Amino acid sequence: MSTAYLWNPPPVASLPVRGESARLPVNRLFFVGRNYHAHAVEMGKPVDKSVERPFYFTKAPQTLVESGATVPYPSETKNFHFEMELVLVVGKPGFRVKAEDAHELVYGYACGLDMTRRDLQLVARDKGRPWDLGKDVENSSVCSEVVPMPGVVIERGEIVLAVNGQTKQQSNVDKLIWNIREIIADLSLFYHLQPGDLIYTGTPEGVGAVVSGDRISGRVEGVGEVALNIGPAE
Repeated sequence: MSTAYLWNPPPVASLPVRGESARLPVNRLFFVGRNYHAHAVEMGKPVDKSVERPFYFTKAPQTLVESGATVPYPSETKNFHFEMELVLVVGKPGFRVKAEDAHELVYGYACGLDMTRRDLQLVARDKGRPWDLGKDVENSSVCSEVVPMPGVVIERGEIVLAVNGQTKQQSNVDKLIWNIREIIADLSLFYHLQPGDLIYTGTPEGVGAVVSGDRISGRVEGVGEVALNIGPAE
């Protein structure tokens, strides 16, 4: 017997997969905060890995948009920022995973953008409030097609972002403070990771604001490219 709903439930968030006709259903969106030293410094919050652990925030799957989309400039902000990231795609369940076994959970990777109402995020941060209004923004979790790489742990690769053809961010994945294995192992202490979970692994330095009419393009060496167009405010 099928379940009756008062209105149609939202569609399942999903992404295209390179070489596959079937789409990848997305479960949850996790984001690693301040995972490149230079970015942590530019945000005024340096990280000492010897005494700190990674921290995370989440976004609703409804914020997910595919690469190449045009999204409206969001409401209630005057400082809408780009953050270029390598996205890890989980392909198997895992809980309390050891770092040496972390590769077993990897399905593949993608290129992502964590778009942020920076002014609202900083106000919330400085007042000790949740970041939701700054981070969990409609149309703010941009992702490319998923590239299957089962069991592969990416340890290096150039990561670059440009706005209107001008390079703004340029670094290498080998500069992650907590690497892929460490992220999976640590996050799996808090959550039962599931197939379709996406982990945005952090952004390098050079984040900045965009305005209506801007075109963002980014890439991660060995993975692919991502693009986003900023439309007018609604």
